[in-house]
Amino acid sequence: MESTAVAESTDMDSPSNTPFILSRPHGTVIADGTRTQYDSTLAATKALRDGRATAIVGALPFDPAHPAALITPHVLRHEPGSWNGKSLRVPRIRIGSSLPTEAEHVARVAAALRELRAPDATLAKVVLARSLMLHADERLHPHALLGRLVAGDRGGNGFSVALGAAGSTWSGKHLVGSSPEVLIRRRGDVVSCHPLAGSAPRHNDPESDRRTGEALVVSEKNVREHALVVDALRASLAPLCTELDIPDRPTLTSTPQLWHLGTPVSGRLRDRSVTALDLAVAVHPTPAVCGTPTDAARRLIAELEGGRGFYAGAVGWTDSEGDGEWMVGIRCAEIDAQGTTIVAHAGGGIVAGSDPDDELAETTTKLGTILTGLGVQL
Repeated sequence: MESTAVAESTDMDSPSNTPFILSRPHGTVIADGTRTQYDSTLAATKALRDGRATAIVGALPFDPAHPAALITPHVLRHEPGSWNGKSLRVPRIRIGSSLPTEAEHVARVAAALRELRAPDATLAKVVLARSLMLHADERLHPHALLGRLVAGDRGGNGFSVALGAAGSTWSGKHLVGSSPEVLIRRRGDVVSCHPLAGSAPRHNDPESDRRTGEALVVSEKNVREHALVVDALRASLAPLCTELDIPDRPTLTSTPQLWHLGTPVSGRLRDRSVTALDLAVAVHPTPAVCGTPTDAARRLIAELEGGRGFYAGAVGWTDSEGDGEWMVGIRCAEIDAQGTTIVAHAGGGIVAGSDPDDELAETTTKLGTILTGLGVQL
């Protein structure tokens, strides 16, 4: 569905007046107001292509069958450097329930491993996630959490997206996070991305931290997991590009919580009419958040987890020239319309060599991004 937005609040601190912010090291993109909203990616791409939309910003869901949360803003602003918004207080946050319980997540990983290790297995990888429900004593403004996340990330990464365009169920809700992973970027005819897959926890002790990173680079299990993601991106981008530059081996990258294996990918578009939004739709979901083969992994995720909504989707923008940037929707939380319930999400890639207890520990480490931003610890 495509629709014209309702009148906006006159409260300048209301997140409805700034429905989209994407903070990156090289600059921040901010949407002011909502001109038109779309719950269909197809409708949004069509509006962009025929000139009715001056820009598209928002969030793509994990499952393409789920409604999108995309808008054309009144104004799309580009500011230098990472976001430096108004300082807002984060209220006291209390940890609630795990969804599912930790024991149930371990059981789900074990169930996935039975499929991955079956003699006739076609599934090579599946990403399983869990959530943590948190409660705020007072209303949490999404930009308060965004400010904490941007300040806590050495690259200044962070995003806040209003989800109301996806329909009444999502009215007033926001997705806020600090994703380290570029799904796709387009500048002119240059396409780039930086997939991350394969990870290990950081350590306070510098020597232990260094050894952990070095071990990750030579880990057969993690290198294989990463290769599945790179191979899938190559297959998706090759038909759209005249050339692709993909290094043979991943390199080490990091967040405050985790070491990651990453591969910088770049190419040149065959057709300049292909926009950044088109590219995001073409490559999403990658095996980094879903698995491979995609259809088999998505079916197993639906069976074991149910719906993911916007977690492990994509967050980004595309302008009238077709340029833009879309981030993978991870290290994030959904804030409800009242601002008092926060659901944080984290997942991990499961391959035949995975260990269920290790996978649980990985999700706990990844939840640390949001928990640190909220000022709480597990």
